[in-house]
Amino acid sequence: MRIIVWIIRLAVFLVLFGFAVKNDQLITLNFYMGEQWQLPLVFVILVAFAAGALVGVTATLSSLVRQRREIGRLRKSLRKAEAEIKSATTTVVPRPDGDAPEAF
Repeated sequence: MRIIVWIIRLAVFLVLFGFAVKNDQLITLNFYMGEQWQLPLVFVILVAFAAGALVGVTATLSSLVRQRREIGRLRKSLRKAEAEIKSATTTVVPRPDGDAPEAF
């Protein structure tokens, strides 16, 4: 199975490397106030992909934090409910010799 995974990784790398080699021409990025940068196309694509991934991770992170807080609250209420059930089910049984009752 590991061999198959490495073959797939190698194939993806070779495809991406070929893409980078084919798109090595310079492009001009025009910014405000006449500012211009000349960069390879593959670099611009890589930066755009990384920015999109960062935005996606940031959007997911907020819901993940909210879910973890809710899980913590639910665990706390579960422990409290279990303790209440345990204390409610504790019964007092009198001893046969008439002494003080025992709690079970």
